[in-house]
Amino acid sequence: MTAPSDTHSKLVGYALWIFGFTGAHRFYYGKPVTGTIWFFTLGLLGIGWLIDLFLIPSMDRQADFRFHAGPVNYTVAWVLLTFLGLFGVHRMYMGKWLTGLLYLVTLGLFGLGWLYDYWTLNDQITVVNRAKG
Repeated sequence: MTAPSDTHSKLVGYALWIFGFTGAHRFYYGKPVTGTIWFFTLGLLGIGWLIDLFLIPSMDRQADFRFHAGPVNYTVAWVLLTFLGLFGVHRMYMGKWLTGLLYLVTLGLFGLGWLYDYWTLNDQITVVNRAKG
């Protein structure tokens, strides 16, 4: 078994955990299903959110094993998606200029593409990093 690369940051994970009742930290660590559940249930009524305080180191290790490091930084891409995703800046950062420009003129394909990227961004970055690395 190969050693994991450090693709995700515990510090960012804990920062997102503060808003964890929205599932932000779970999306960041590549757990979109439970991220969505946390979003709609306010972190399982706060109970799951509190338990995640202790689970973040494990989620970080799992993400480091699962995703591929490379020239596209996961944390940068996630910050861009979160704050500028409707404008496609995260896609341009990954080198996906055509869809980035499409997001720019359609506000993230009317918000649906932006939501799709919350579900799939980690996998998209892995594909780009494997192709470039």
